[in-house]
Amino acid sequence: MSIVSRVVAWGLPLLAAVSAPSSVDAAPRAPVSDIVMDAGTGEVLESENADRARPPASLAKMMTLLLAFEALDAGELKPGTMLRMTAAGERQQPSRLGLRRGRSIRVDAALRAVAVISANDIAVAIGDRLAGSERAFVARMNARARAIGMTDTRFGNATGLAPSAGRTTARDMAILARHLIRAEPRHYRLFSTRSISWEGRSRPNHNKLLGKVAGLDGLKTGYTVEAGFNLAASAKRGARRVIVVVMGAPSASERDLLVANLMEVGFSEPRLRRPRR
Repeated sequence: MSIVSRVVAWGLPLLAAVSAPSSVDAAPRAPVSDIVMDAGTGEVLESENADRARPPASLAKMMTLLLAFEALDAGELKPGTMLRMTAAGERQQPSRLGLRRGRSIRVDAALRAVAVISANDIAVAIGDRLAGSERAFVARMNARARAIGMTDTRFGNATGLAPSAGRTTARDMAILARHLIRAEPRHYRLFSTRSISWEGRSRPNHNKLLGKVAGLDGLKTGYTVEAGFNLAASAKRGARRVIVVVMGAPSASERDLLVANLMEVGFSEPRLRRPRR
């Protein structure tokens, strides 16, 4: 069943703020994974293929950012600490900020670049600064993943770039998103930043649902050819907060459509939700 058909089957209107895909690729694809979680209780409200192993793409940077946030909390980093670009960071593929090797950027600006435009060069430089090398940083990422209950995740790098991105599941990414929201509420606000300015150029947030879905205020997009289009998102309405993760969508528009409508499912009455799988 297509994404649009599934939304219609729930009895919900397609959200006007998000465009439905104009065409359907007939090539066979792995099924999309999705999960809807109550951020307060951790209850899974709806899911499909939530435990299917998938590449994380840039959703891996949620863990990179979590470790940086924890370093700020511990005083290991300060917002004004100057982060020096390394050779490994400069070699990263787009999306990049474009900082040259040997140049420096403040930590607070670096974190915005990762959260807003998914800057691979900055993510690697953060790992190098915190652990001495990306390899050592990945060991920290995996240890932290186990500690917060991400039982089916193995990160391969700080960025989520193929081919060494590792594997995760939509369920584990929802667990990570929930931990970020609950443990780092002050830093979580970075994910709602609409754009950053770098060298006179404004660069918008990759999350196009900000400002289009009621209450949605983060988290992170991701894409590689292998992974497809991913998005972990959260919205708050009144006293409730809902997390939605979609992984492996065939296009950005279909991913955004599914996330937007799953958010409505999450805030809806239980009778409108499909059986969990």
